[in-house]
Amino acid sequence: MIRRSSAGRFQHSGISRRSLMQGAGGLSLATYLGTRATGTGAATLVQATPTTDISGTSLSILQWSHFVPSFDEWFPTFLQEWGDANGVTVQVDMINTADVPATFAGEISAGSGHDIVEHIASLPQYENSVLDMTDLVAEATARHGEQLPMAKANSFNPTTNKYYGFCHGYAPDPANYRKSLWETVGLDTGPTTFDELLEGGTQIWNEQGVQMGIGMSQEIDSQMAAQAMMWAFGAGIQDENENVTINSPETIEAVNYMKTLFESAMTPEVFGWNAASNNQLLVAGQASYILNSISAYRTAQEQQPDVAADIFLSLPLEGPAGPDRALAHGHAVFTAMIPTYAENPDTAMEFLLHLTANYQAAVDNSKFYNFPAFPDTFPGLTDDGGPLDNDPYGSEPPDKLATLKTANDWTVNLGWPGPANAMIGECFNTFVLSDMMAKAARGDMSPEDAVAEAETTLNAIAENWRAEGLMGGGQ
Repeated sequence: MIRRSSAGRFQHSGISRRSLMQGAGGLSLATYLGTRATGTGAATLVQATPTTDISGTSLSILQWSHFVPSFDEWFPTFLQEWGDANGVTVQVDMINTADVPATFAGEISAGSGHDIVEHIASLPQYENSVLDMTDLVAEATARHGEQLPMAKANSFNPTTNKYYGFCHGYAPDPANYRKSLWETVGLDTGPTTFDELLEGGTQIWNEQGVQMGIGMSQEIDSQMAAQAMMWAFGAGIQDENENVTINSPETIEAVNYMKTLFESAMTPEVFGWNAASNNQLLVAGQASYILNSISAYRTAQEQQPDVAADIFLSLPLEGPAGPDRALAHGHAVFTAMIPTYAENPDTAMEFLLHLTANYQAAVDNSKFYNFPAFPDTFPGLTDDGGPLDNDPYGSEPPDKLATLKTANDWTVNLGWPGPANAMIGECFNTFVLSDMMAKAARGDMSPEDAVAEAETTLNAIAENWRAEGLMGGGQ
């Protein structure tokens, strides 16, 4: 049995159920091999005997509706087969990712809800209401090798020495750009620096009327874009010791840059976007460049093949701080949490181990949106000549996804160079960074005042979480 540590308590609102599945139960198999839930080219599913008897239990999961629909077509079958094989009644509820934090908070408040809650960004502010996953991570590591450092930093609190979540995978966050547009300004492989982004993007907007797609609204993509830009300019929300460092000349320079980029190559609609808006703009052929995962490209393949043929991927942009700061965080970081009120935590842990063991199928059925947090679960994924060089889902040229082969090298955690702590979780949930950028870009505040306001807000948040014992820093 996997040992589990209990935690304190913490926060349900109504959910519209997307899938409800009742496990048939009763299959007592030492090893079960299933194939129905595999996708194109995926390895045969492996279903090993759980380490503890979970037959007769149930498992309920709340997770985000995947941005690549094929995953949500596959996952319920995958879950059902596991439930049937182990005598477990299973249920999954899929909701808009933006609704997950509030729904989870409601469940915590009610003291009841799902056995697993999964979000695409760290929610360390709920640590006191979830189980410590240290033993689960140790078991997964023993079976599958080391977890990516980025995945650990997105789910581990060094102050409390606890894993508040189990990060099983992530989505790389490259740029998506329209090759034909950038060729007209002499950048055949798209921009590689922020200077080229501004110069070339402005020329494309002025000459062809196609804008940039970098949001400054209250949604997660805008938060991630702001943080990545800050890193490239040498700034950060915090240092390695969790002290707030946002009010710096480098942050002010990044905010000034975003203001100039908006004035030169974007429209006011970026202030009201949701997380799908930049995807939609790109798929409609109305964006020259966006920061996103490959979901936008996969959507274009289905809806606008001509546009998809013109979409290419590129690495994070280099800024004034040099190549070592050309970074991105996971566009989505799949972090599963088991609340303290979960009725069947052992069953939940066994399923997460099953998912990890079969991560090649998860990657495949997400059409390479998902990357494994335990790289050994998909040997060869990033190798030369591997699937990213020969996309089985119709990319032309076949190596269009090859840019992602180095994603593990340039992907870092939310809040880097510090950990994804409770302050970072609240910062992202309350849109401190995108509000800072938007206020300066609109002219509501000077860049200096917008940065100072963000500093004041973050210091108050940090002090609250330090008082709760969930965050370091303060020196």
